[in-house]
Amino acid sequence: MSSAMRVGRPVKPLPQPHCEYCGKAAVLARVGDEAYPYRDDHGPLWICASCQAWIGTFPRSARHVPLGRLADATLRDLKAKLHAALEPLVQAKMRRDGCNVFEARAKGYRWLAKQIGLEPEKGSIHALDAEQCERAIAIVEQFERQRGRSSPSESAWDDR
Repeated sequence: MSSAMRVGRPVKPLPQPHCEYCGKAAVLARVGDEAYPYRDDHGPLWICASCQAWIGTFPRSARHVPLGRLADATLRDLKAKLHAALEPLVQAKMRRDGCNVFEARAKGYRWLAKQIGLEPEKGSIHALDAEQCERAIAIVEQFERQRGRSSPSESAWDDR
């Protein structure tokens, strides 16, 4: 009796992000694991425990595809500041154009990517490094200052 071998699509290996700080391979951690940094379940994370750097995974990703690069405390702080700086612009874009929050954020990320010289599809905040985050924060702050001096119709970024 011969055993039949199933032939089908090859199974892709799990992504294996590496820590940009020490070069080690990150480990996938879930709530309850020793290395997991949160008390509550924030979903699976790729973690470098020695550098205290981590990144979440795309929601509903069976392969646990990382959202971007691993971030240490400094980079996580910069990303939080950038999110906070962008949020008023996202809200203004929703009011002005009648779009939903996801569309407004996507447009904001594309606009910001162009401003800092990245490909628009690489404009996710998760993919930015510390220098890019600092530049992006400065651009958003400058835009807000200029917006304060412009007409109400220019209350959110345009897709230019």
